[in-house]
Amino acid sequence: MLPLILFLLLVFIVFGVSLVLLRPTASERGVQERLSEISGSLYTSGEQTASLLKQEKLSDVAWLNDLLIQTPGAIRLQRFLSQADSRWTVGELLFFSLFVTAVGAWFGILWAPTYVLGLLVGLAAGASPYVYFAWKRSVRFARFEALLPEAIDLMARALRAGHGIVAAIEMVAQEISEPIASEFRRIFEQQNFGLPLREAMLNLAERVPLPDVHFLVTAILVQKETGGNLALVLDKTTTVIRERFRLRGQLRIYTAQGRVTAWILGLLPFILFLLMNILNPSYGRILLTDPVGPPLIYLGLALMALGIWSIRKIIDIKV
Repeated sequence: MLPLILFLLLVFIVFGVSLVLLRPTASERGVQERLSEISGSLYTSGEQTASLLKQEKLSDVAWLNDLLIQTPGAIRLQRFLSQADSRWTVGELLFFSLFVTAVGAWFGILWAPTYVLGLLVGLAAGASPYVYFAWKRSVRFARFEALLPEAIDLMARALRAGHGIVAAIEMVAQEISEPIASEFRRIFEQQNFGLPLREAMLNLAERVPLPDVHFLVTAILVQKETGGNLALVLDKTTTVIRERFRLRGQLRIYTAQGRVTAWILGLLPFILFLLMNILNPSYGRILLTDPVGPPLIYLGLALMALGIWSIRKIIDIKV
């Protein structure tokens, strides 16, 4: 079994290194796309081959990109990566995750007495890239929420000064820092390419699925359809967003004890088990070698997951 695992690990490593080294550069991809457009225009009379819509690639490998486009959930995963402000493609993420899973499972099988525990170690290692990007996504969204009231205030002042809504969006893209600037710059560029304001704002709500962003998008779209003083509407929207932000801050203080408890209860067993194995390997080894040990480990992990889920439900208060 061990030679087979080593062979599969070697195959993953060779395939990964080959994929990285043989991948075309950005300039080469741009030249190839341009040549494809020119060659297509030579063989199509009167048809426009270039598209104004941005086609996001799910992988730099052509056949893998075509396969991922047909795979359910791949587009959602690409949106998840873009929300985390990552330049990784879905193909790179999946390959890296499979590679880390194989390496983690190999070490887990060498260390654990059962294949099930080794596979659990591999799955936990394979999930680490998704956890990292989920953390980056949450940090980016938190920064977005903190800067959004300032951006709406700038839009309201621009409207009072006589600027249009598109000019106000451009000012936000120029004056407010990231990640607000890039998202509003994207709205402005979509407007320049002729996309209606409604579609551009709905795209913003899809890229940044936050309640505060939904409030802003709804306020702008309702005002565009019904009329009224948009600056006044934005002022009221800012007041609501700031009040929600203040309440969420208070709730985080009130629920801090529950969150710390969840972290301690979740990490303490693993830390103690690791320390015991370092100080006295034979003391904790019996939990893995005894036939009763692995079922107890599975039961403990299930109860820990149930407890952490219960704590999250208790402290997750909607505002």
